Amino acid sequence: MLRNTALALICLTAFNSAAEAAGKVAFFGITYLDTSLQTTELGQDPAELARIEMLTQMVRDAFEGGGYDLLDLAPIQDKLDTVVNPAKCYGCDTRMAATLGADYSLVGEVQKVSNLILSMNLQMRDAATGTMVAGRVVDIRNNTDESWQRGMRYILKTTFFKEDRGGKK
Repeated sequence: MLRNTALALICLTAFNSAAEAAGKVAFFGITYLDTSLQTTELGQDPAELARIEMLTQMVRDAFEGGGYDLLDLAPIQDKLDTVVNPAKCYGCDTRMAATLGADYSLVGEVQKVSNLILSMNLQMRDAATGTMVAGRVVDIRNNTDESWQRGMRYILKTTFFKEDRGGKK
């Protein structure tokens, strides 16, 4: 019994250290860019806007589950409201993240190229230096909930929360 208790404490300590090591993240959401010229009102398709919300929650859940502390953006909301796309604002994302005391800035984009082809990316940068820590771009085919989820799961699994061949993180 003492051996099991010691093992449990070692595992708990290792988990807490990993969670602490993950860091504080300023997640600026996922920006939707419709460059397809196939939508009547660009960027206004309710199904696609719902998918952006779905992906945003998926990313939030993955990072919180991975031990990251996602920071409240309220203190910099006025500045953020002036930014069209935090992923392409010449480093304003990392400056805002640093203001919040974050270790990292996290930004995402989904670009609709056509009704069949979409590109999505997620990028994490060091808030102090702006240096890319991790990022990936994937192209997906098909404009459905399932294809969007599959694309983001691939980004999260292969870039941010890598699994070894045994399926373990």
